[in-house]
Amino acid sequence: MKTRVLASTKVGYELPIEEAIKFSGKEAGICYMPDTVDTILAEPDEKTMKRANGNMSSNHHSVFGHPQYNFVFEEIPKIMAMILNNEKVYDTSEKSARYTKMKPSEAERVLYEKWIQIYKNRIQEVYPNIEDKQAQKLAQENARYLISVFTPATVMGHTISFEQFSYVLHFMQDFVDNKEGTEFYNLLKPSFKEFIELHSKYKVSGINPKSKNRELSLFSKVQREDEWGWNYCYSYWASFAQLAQAQRHRTLAYEIWEPSINCVKPTYFIPPIIRKTNLEVEWLKDIKSLSNYFPQGMMVYVNERGTVENFILKCKERLCGCAQLEIAMQTKETLEMYLMHTKNKKQEVYEYLHEYGVGARCTFPDYTCSKPCIWGAKNALDRLI
Repeated sequence: MKTRVLASTKVGYELPIEEAIKFSGKEAGICYMPDTVDTILAEPDEKTMKRANGNMSSNHHSVFGHPQYNFVFEEIPKIMAMILNNEKVYDTSEKSARYTKMKPSEAERVLYEKWIQIYKNRIQEVYPNIEDKQAQKLAQENARYLISVFTPATVMGHTISFEQFSYVLHFMQDFVDNKEGTEFYNLLKPSFKEFIELHSKYKVSGINPKSKNRELSLFSKVQREDEWGWNYCYSYWASFAQLAQAQRHRTLAYEIWEPSINCVKPTYFIPPIIRKTNLEVEWLKDIKSLSNYFPQGMMVYVNERGTVENFILKCKERLCGCAQLEIAMQTKETLEMYLMHTKNKKQEVYEYLHEYGVGARCTFPDYTCSKPCIWGAKNALDRLI
């Protein structure tokens, strides 16, 4: 076996589009090369470009996935980050809501800052041993539910292939041109238009998904039935904020039905630490007043699909005291549903799942925690914050 590096990321350098196409043409030559890789690297540019253009016209676009671009998107709306992350072919480093002081509209800002203090006070009341700094982070994370998914507040490093980025831009253009206007879509389209304009040079006409009739994967067109076996399919209600966490499990597939504030009365996530208190009523009053903004705490109908093995990988990330509480709760519920629907029906699947129980990941037989949380195995999934 031999190995060599043909290319690598270099900080501060942007690969010209023509060079990305040329590099893809070199990679395409490997598939049928009569000699060696060095022969392809030394061939005339005209031959390389002819091969690359041939791949474009024949819709053999995978070779254009070799070049990668390392973007940083600043002041990008949360919904845009979610749409990008749902397409799977990427690596993302996104600033956590625990460390982000949001800069929303005035109406959102007033309520956001109000609830940061309320949550901080409530956290320290219920859990007096939590340090002030940690209470502040958790307060910001929960107050974030009030902020619109369209607020340009997210910062993310996003690495994506040349092929995939061209596809995504074509997906967005097709959405702008063909999706009928609803209140949610009408808010989304301007963001798409701005994003396409900012990245127009990466939208290559010959690298597009139209021949395969592909489109953005986040928005569902069908109602799926629940299934439980070696593969599973489950639909449930979750906030935008939780869905954004779930999407990071790229081995699983996620879809949503378009959110609505006119056709369906929206509902909202209520953090457990304020449930069944006077604060719950106040919270619902405040978040409902922001419904036209589509706050991150608005519940959307989500479909999740994948294999049982990849679901357990999700459990190893989310059944934890350090995970966002809402997704920990939802993952536990899905595991319980999985066990219930396979017991005495699909015994092999049930026994595989049963090995993990429904406890925190630190109780799993094949998981070792390198950084124990403040909750411990007993309270990791019963906490209120």
